[in-house]
Amino acid sequence: MSDSDADGGHESEDAGGDPAREEFHEDPVGHTRATADMTVGELVEGYGDAGIGAASVNEAGDVLAEMFANDDCTVFLSLAGAMVPAGMRRIVSDLIRDGYVDALVTTGANLTHDAIEAIGGKHHHGRTHDPEKSLREHDEGLRDEGVDRIYNVYLPQEHFAAFEGHLREEVFPELAGDGPVSIADLTRELGRANAAVNERDDVAEDPGVAAAASDCDVPVYCPAVQDSVLGLQAWMYAQTADFTLDALDDMTELTDLAFDADDAGCLLVGGGVPKNFTLQTMLVTPRAYDYAVQITMDPEATGGLSGATLEEARSWGKLEKDARNASVYGDATVMLPMLIAAARERVE
Repeated sequence: MSDSDADGGHESEDAGGDPAREEFHEDPVGHTRATADMTVGELVEGYGDAGIGAASVNEAGDVLAEMFANDDCTVFLSLAGAMVPAGMRRIVSDLIRDGYVDALVTTGANLTHDAIEAIGGKHHHGRTHDPEKSLREHDEGLRDEGVDRIYNVYLPQEHFAAFEGHLREEVFPELAGDGPVSIADLTRELGRANAAVNERDDVAEDPGVAAAASDCDVPVYCPAVQDSVLGLQAWMYAQTADFTLDALDDMTELTDLAFDADDAGCLLVGGGVPKNFTLQTMLVTPRAYDYAVQITMDPEATGGLSGATLEEARSWGKLEKDARNASVYGDATVMLPMLIAAARERVE
């Protein structure tokens, strides 16, 4: 029996000799380096040599850099999750102030926590639980102490009381009495008030996301504002004042922005309502997104929107057929700073 017969009849021909196996002859996986003198951009560039998640991060960095570098591209940023209390607030406000974002779609929760920091409140490092107690006992103790927990971030409840006073004294009265108010007008006024109080009280922290958007005339849309302390307080104020929100009024402004775009791109951080609101904008325009990057931890197999792939969005006409898109699966508090730093390094 020959050697070739012994191993199943396979020939010991070089893989490149078979045209059907060309992928094994070219573009081999390389090995990423991590050295003391590397920049974040160089690290993400090096990820292109590797496979699995590293390759996806590299691709996302490429798409994001091209999107940011395109002066004719209108960029929509979708921000879900607890990104502000987790410490991602300055990254977003810097993007807005430096001209990388043309519209922000986010949650009422992020705007609530953004305002709390703008007027002097702080989030604090905490623990997921006390090792000497059960998780339930730990959270029951926090409840007794008047502390809210967001995984390993703590927020004393008195900051919510200060935020509610801020809304009633600085924000809502400026909007009352003039008929229905769009949510974008509410967030614009919130940003103005945040900046004013931040400067007046000499708050050490940056005035934040809404303030940056208000200063730079970047609209902030919050399609599920009711699902937050901000929305709850707006409803309560409306019980005794001539004040009401028009949830549909933003749609004209947002779709006009999409209609007028030469090119359009979106950065989707997390899923939920902000992601869908951002993507579905293209369903009522003659165009679709030319660039799209998403960061998520949700799997697509559940059928939920938060894990839906950008390829699926292409089937709906939310992305152009030839759009550049990439998805990164991981914690957005880890992935977002890396991708933004890498993209900005390349562009700037």
